Amino acid sequence: MLLNIERLNEMMARNGLDAIVATLPENVTYSSGYWALSQWVRRGPQSYVLIPAAGRGEPSIIAATSLVDQLADQDDVWISKVYRYGFFNVDRTEGVELSALDQRQLDLYSLPDHGTAINALCAAINDCGLGDSVIGIDELGLLPGNFDEIQVRLPNAKVKPALEVFRTVRAVKTPEEVNRLRRAAQIAEQSIASALEIAKPGATERELGLAFHRRTASEGGYPVLGCIGSGPRSAMPNVEPGDRKLQYGDVIRFDVGGRYRHYRADIARIAVLGEPSKQIRQYHHALHIGVLTALEMIRPGVKASAVFDAAVKAVQREGIPHYKRSHVGHGIGIDGYDVPNLTASNDILIEEGMTLCVETPYYELGSWGLQVEDMIVVRRDGVESLMSTNGALTILEP
Repeated sequence: MLLNIERLNEMMARNGLDAIVATLPENVTYSSGYWALSQWVRRGPQSYVLIPAAGRGEPSIIAATSLVDQLADQDDVWISKVYRYGFFNVDRTEGVELSALDQRQLDLYSLPDHGTAINALCAAINDCGLGDSVIGIDELGLLPGNFDEIQVRLPNAKVKPALEVFRTVRAVKTPEEVNRLRRAAQIAEQSIASALEIAKPGATERELGLAFHRRTASEGGYPVLGCIGSGPRSAMPNVEPGDRKLQYGDVIRFDVGGRYRHYRADIARIAVLGEPSKQIRQYHHALHIGVLTALEMIRPGVKASAVFDAAVKAVQREGIPHYKRSHVGHGIGIDGYDVPNLTASNDILIEEGMTLCVETPYYELGSWGLQVEDMIVVRRDGVESLMSTNGALTILEP
């Protein structure tokens, strides 16, 4: 199970909640294991998860009829109670014995149709006897007007926004989440290696991007993030691989990561095609020291802002005196940006079990962009790297 249920129960008690409802696709999958395709690929479709506080009832999934086949077919789903809504037709061949999977689908199609997602959610809440309780709802995944409609439909309940409850719970990962993040990071590193195998003068950024994403897919991941730029284009923070051909002396910047079993990678590595200049070496060294300084400082109880200050000052001290940043990292998990953000103003305390991307990018238009970014998990006495490489500058023979 992905859900950190003990932490969720603790946060619900702290916030006075009798139940909580996930609506964002990330929170729905995190809470139940259910990956609802249409909810992840476009805005608008509604899938929910209702989780009552301990002893207050059975968790349930609210799913569109058109997506219940995924409930039957996905191994991660741990919630068995389902409320379906909406018309969708699937016929059955007469006289053919159904497989266990097909029978499970048929059973789900045979559940009562509640008409709309809000109808189904309110039915689930009332069936648990929670109609007069305090209910937290992850408000960001709802359609406009849905939050108010739920409160009207449950006049004796108190409905409260609860997006930040989920974000706080997700910040500390379970062992299964860490395993998936570790594999996601490894796939990203392997994919960079595959791209660098074809990094020769005349090769295009687009060809490197295709090699990167092919390796991601072949390792069981899904392509998500592929910022790969060369030469002056490497200074574009959100560069998409284009038709520029590699030249001798180019910096190649990777800010990349796929998704593995719903969990994200986000790492950065730098390669130079041929001998790097003295300035590239100096700047990259400073950025690398900035990341290493942050990693040495991170441990439970340290403020995120203190990590930011230490990383930035290290980069300035080691060779980029004018270095400035908005942040030097962020949490990562089922979402690419989990809690916490490592910013100058964020005084949240780092906790054991948080997973972080720690990064020190530098962009200089007209020259190049440089970046080091590692993924780590916070342990009791420091950090454990999820990487197999250390962020050092890679020098390629042209």
